[in-house]
Amino acid sequence: MVHKYDFLIIGGGVAGMSFALKVAKTQKYSIALCVKTTLDETNTSKAQGGIASVTNLAVDNFEKHIHDTMVAGDWLSDPQAVHQVVTNAPEQIKELIQWGVSFDKKEDSSFDLHKEGGHSEHRILHHADDTGAEIQRGLMESVKNNPYITVLENHFAVEIITQHHLGIRVTRKTTDIECYGAYILDTCSGKIDTFLSKVTLIATGGIGAIYATTTNPSVATGDGIAMVYRAKGTVCDMEFVQFHPTALYNPKETHPAYLISEAMRGYGAVLRLPNGEEFMHKYDERLSLAPRDIVARAIDNEMKVHGLEHVCLDVTHKNADETKRHFPNIYHKCLTIGVDITKDFIPVAPCAHYMCGGIKVNLNAQSSIGRLYAVGECSCTGLHGGNRLASNSLIEAVVYAEAAAKHSLSVIENYDFNDKIPEWNDAGMMTNEEQVLVSQDKREVGQVMSTYVGIVRSDLRLHRAWDRLDLLYEETENLFKRVRASRDICELRNMINVGYLITRQALERKESRGLHFNMDYPPQKINTNNVW
Repeated sequence: MVHKYDFLIIGGGVAGMSFALKVAKTQKYSIALCVKTTLDETNTSKAQGGIASVTNLAVDNFEKHIHDTMVAGDWLSDPQAVHQVVTNAPEQIKELIQWGVSFDKKEDSSFDLHKEGGHSEHRILHHADDTGAEIQRGLMESVKNNPYITVLENHFAVEIITQHHLGIRVTRKTTDIECYGAYILDTCSGKIDTFLSKVTLIATGGIGAIYATTTNPSVATGDGIAMVYRAKGTVCDMEFVQFHPTALYNPKETHPAYLISEAMRGYGAVLRLPNGEEFMHKYDERLSLAPRDIVARAIDNEMKVHGLEHVCLDVTHKNADETKRHFPNIYHKCLTIGVDITKDFIPVAPCAHYMCGGIKVNLNAQSSIGRLYAVGECSCTGLHGGNRLASNSLIEAVVYAEAAAKHSLSVIENYDFNDKIPEWNDAGMMTNEEQVLVSQDKREVGQVMSTYVGIVRSDLRLHRAWDRLDLLYEETENLFKRVRASRDICELRNMINVGYLITRQALERKESRGLHFNMDYPPQKINTNNVW
């Protein structure tokens, strides 16, 4: 079956929903918002800490936020992208509030701002310790009440459609690749339909589920990045995978691991060994509030040196009632594993959290493929450079959704539907035995990535990952050609593709910068003079 929409949005977090609401303002275009499970299962909904924006002008300004972002990114961030996000952030905060999102305020009605690692000032707007869930709630209500937006849950994008599907040879040197929509699997019926569009937006979120432990939900399998790469689009900076330093250590809960917000360290929590000894002074003068790449490597090293499965976060010295008020969800979550954070140390360990690279886009969120935009964690705007500054991701998504909406609305009348696209060939079937193989291969991808492409790498480890992923790739592609496409095998293909990209681009970077730490290339002091 063929469906036609002016705008096809693949992914339903803050990036996809905010873009949908922005283009819906025109009240003249049809919009399909496709999500592979339900609208509330996103990386956005898992975000705890908050959203960064210069708000308190008495002490803060754009220059400080820009500088903090560049420092955290190890001076690899694109200055234009940084400037665009930081200077447009306040206006986008206002729009989030107009859509019904609530942020905590003080008694004088000013925002109750938090401070997180790498920030020089208090500039993190939040809603208790479940900011992402509040943003998701507000946007979901607005989207569901908008008559111009059609929400299609349990719709999983298999491939984006380009000239390749018309029998035209497309390579990475082809300069005029265009996107005409996507083949999308209805996971309830098992049928793959053709969705034609004038403009397509990829907002599929992150890649954390390709690691054995992650703060991301299990849906974060890098689908958009993999689809665009297979369509010969440009993907970059994949070596920069951010590991959150403080996920709750609980071996029974790995996808997702429960996040202990960085805001807790901004609040005053201290990292310690289980015996109570502090250790961050050995690694950075900013102690527990150093940027995430530094803190994660420090914890990783302490765990290896002392043979530990976790370190601890100590907030017992703070007022108990205040701690419960600031972090109610973390307090109750920790109680479920027998930890009272007002009295006990919190066991924490790093795990995969955020992809700083992705589909390369310009300041208008345009990818290298015509009529195709990418926003949110699946995109690489250049904002994060070698390491994302805490709480910069949610605001990046909304700012770039605005840029994508403005640009796409200015050109959409130049496009039409391509009615020559053939329908998907869904011949084949999968046996239960083959399904077991797919499940096992998913676990193997996680083991390979966590063992060989984790916080600390080496060329030897990366080559081992490459060899194992290559074998999995060959096996999976041969299977994919024989069976009817399902969500599981498509996710496995995407996970292998993304793992390959991270590994290859990690091997290509012959230095240790930001989140990419290779033991074969000791870190060098970066000259930050004239970086602008």
